[in-house]
Amino acid sequence: MKELIACLIAAAASTPFILGAAQNVAGLQRIKGAAQSPILSGVVVPANTTLFYLSGQVPKALDASKPADSIEAYGDTKTQAVSVFNKIKDLLAEQGLGLSDVIKLTVYLVGDPQKGNKLDFKGFSEAYAQFFGTAQQPNLVARTTVQVAALANPGFLVEIEATAAKAK
Repeated sequence: MKELIACLIAAAASTPFILGAAQNVAGLQRIKGAAQSPILSGVVVPANTTLFYLSGQVPKALDASKPADSIEAYGDTKTQAVSVFNKIKDLLAEQGLGLSDVIKLTVYLVGDPQKGNKLDFKGFSEAYAQFFGTAQQPNLVARTTVQVAALANPGFLVEIEATAAKAK
């Protein structure tokens, strides 16, 4: 038992050092991963924080003259991701939140037929970089990106879930 207590005390004592590299914004501790990484290793959310879970969002149609179930109606991965991030930005604003409050994204990408049915990670990353880690919005997020076989509409290449957090 004494060994367990000693381990817990040692872990607690080292926590400020481990989190020292974190970006503290409104009580949140954003833990940066590798120096050049555009995403976080993780986020510590204190108890007195409001969490907002945004359901998966898909792009808006850009070309109504194209069939609603076609990729041509929504654009390539980068175009669809920009559309989804703008949609997320608007939905967050309705809740008094912004992209700077986003702490976690789960990204679902369908393989692009124009890219041999492989996910367009580069295109998605270029879209992400327009919204996170910028001069206007410097916060990064924890993120998971996976390729899926399909989304609800055959024209969708992108769906993104977001979690935002704000200290009360």
